[in-house]
Amino acid sequence: MTPPASRSAGLLSGLRVIESSLLGPAAITTHLADMGADVIKVESPAGDYIREMTWPIIDGISLLHMHINRGKKSLTLDLRTEEGVAVYKDLVRDADVVVEAMRPGSLERRGLGYEDLKAINPKIVFCNISGYGMTGPYQNLPSHGIAFDTWAGIVNPAMDEDGFCFIPEHASVGMHSGPMFGALGILAGVIRARETGTGCMMEIAQSDAAAYMDWYRSESWMAYERPEDVVTGNKADDYVRRAPGTAGMKEGVRYQMYESSDGHVLFMASEQAFWKNFCESVGRPELFERWPGSKYADHARGNRELQQILRDIFMARTSEEWIRLGEEKNIPIAPVNTPKSIAEDPQFQDRFPIYAHQQHGADMLPFPLKVIDEDVPQPTMAPTVGEHNDAVLEKTLGYDADRIAKLRAAGALG
Repeated sequence: MTPPASRSAGLLSGLRVIESSLLGPAAITTHLADMGADVIKVESPAGDYIREMTWPIIDGISLLHMHINRGKKSLTLDLRTEEGVAVYKDLVRDADVVVEAMRPGSLERRGLGYEDLKAINPKIVFCNISGYGMTGPYQNLPSHGIAFDTWAGIVNPAMDEDGFCFIPEHASVGMHSGPMFGALGILAGVIRARETGTGCMMEIAQSDAAAYMDWYRSESWMAYERPEDVVTGNKADDYVRRAPGTAGMKEGVRYQMYESSDGHVLFMASEQAFWKNFCESVGRPELFERWPGSKYADHARGNRELQQILRDIFMARTSEEWIRLGEEKNIPIAPVNTPKSIAEDPQFQDRFPIYAHQQHGADMLPFPLKVIDEDVPQPTMAPTVGEHNDAVLEKTLGYDADRIAKLRAAGALG
């Protein structure tokens, strides 16, 4: 069995990734860096302006940069110079992956496209991640993270009290799921490349990822386009079609949010067995006798009488008391947190040992994967522009001081 000391480098120790990126799509390699990959972020001499984007700004640097570029090294190269391009190619010779986290073709214009790099390293896995992908009428449309969710139908317009349209609070989907799917694809490509000696080129659009993450709603709409005698509702609803996807949950009663005495909980007794457990646990067996429901997927849709009774029942206890009852009596009852309150949740505190701002610049959530009996390495703080120039050139590429001095004199490092 491998001793713990040699296993602390992470699952992806030995994987080298060369990244050319701007802004949020760089999260594609954050997942890899968090698991121990050596990620070298090649920046222009001016640096990625992600450091100035969004809010909050912590000691002059954006939280976005601190999270997305943590655990990476920064090397500045001016790819407008022959010397800069030559260094990039040297990096690729012994790398596993090249990530182009920007508009497709950005590297190709510098003579660093997939075909160029494959000639240097046949095993290289090249992945582009962009807003709308490499094809389609929107491929050259500039965009930011929210655009992928509005395109996918996930975020809908809201109106303020003065009649102006605004972007409502929402969880970002495309800007997070795109990098996640991309990282998964990269690892699949590396596995095959190591087995066959042949790399590949792949691409992922953050808009595609947003739509895919919301497949249940869109596929429900597509299913309802088919004849009603072929595509029906659930047996518990007498086969009557509900509104597509999660919109069909609005009229639920046994599967619904309820106000507790100090907050809210989510009640999920759509299976008959769970519903029976609940009724017996709160001393109301007559509710089960009157409304036993179907065996599975029965939300008691539209039963306002029952909903009013449940509303009063749930108001009688705190959220914590309801969670404890659910655990003790086998009843699905979940906390309802907010982005602000979740850090106080005991389950969150147990599962997410926060990366502290003293070491990482900001308080951040760690990578959620846990490897049993192994410590996941903590990433280093997100780099300043060119912070690792000397380290990469000397230790990774083996350049001597004279060669580095010549690169600086030629302007290759900016």
